[in-house]
Amino acid sequence: MQNALNEPQTIVLLGGTSEIGRAIVDELISSTTQTVILACHHPDGAQPERFAREGLDVVVEYFDAADTESHDGFVRDLAKAHGDIDVAVVAFGVLGSQAEFDADPHAAAQAVHINYTGAVSASLAIAGQMRRQGHGQIAVLSSVAGERGRASNFVYGSSKAGLDTFAQGLGDALADSGVRVTVIRPGFVHSRMTQGLKSAPFATTPRVVAELAVAGMRKGRHTVWTPGILRYVFMVLRHVPRPVFRRLPLG
Repeated sequence: MQNALNEPQTIVLLGGTSEIGRAIVDELISSTTQTVILACHHPDGAQPERFAREGLDVVVEYFDAADTESHDGFVRDLAKAHGDIDVAVVAFGVLGSQAEFDADPHAAAQAVHINYTGAVSASLAIAGQMRRQGHGQIAVLSSVAGERGRASNFVYGSSKAGLDTFAQGLGDALADSGVRVTVIRPGFVHSRMTQGLKSAPFATTPRVVAELAVAGMRKGRHTVWTPGILRYVFMVLRHVPRPVFRRLPLG
């Protein structure tokens, strides 16, 4: 149960090796936090020692985002083993490259399955558990790439657009249940996932994303843009005519 300062006792990170997800968890941890669960496809890379604190139990669990049939049972097992889930961060995903997806439609479908279908399944499983508890908070890592499709990353962007819409609707559906959903929309983030890619305007870091995301979560915001200026940038970009938009140097 979170205390009056919205400090959680149990945190679950779905995507336990995600740099942004891990930064958010690190920002969420307080003196009241008892358990952090890093759920990931590659447990050997989870590095639980990086979260080491006195009195904090860091657990690594195998989690397959693509295996949607396993998600509900996985979440129920977590609750049986660790009690109520106070905060869940949904941060797994595949970036890939548009060139790869153009050459291999199956790879594109797999990426969309993980980024969207997997995230929908996992989020609904978490939401079901939190409904049973009567409390909790879900943070869903979206992206400004979902705001408007760009030729350079439209497969990835479309998966994030779907996830963003889903998370907004999930938040509205849970409004009277004691469960809150926060959609986090970062722009370009310097991380392992984007290493080697050309940076975009207003680029940021996992640490800055985490600070803004957690501040917004604690204030009960339904959407957090990181950095905040991107909210106003995309208010304009949504209405730019397509012939002009496709020529913009947006990456």
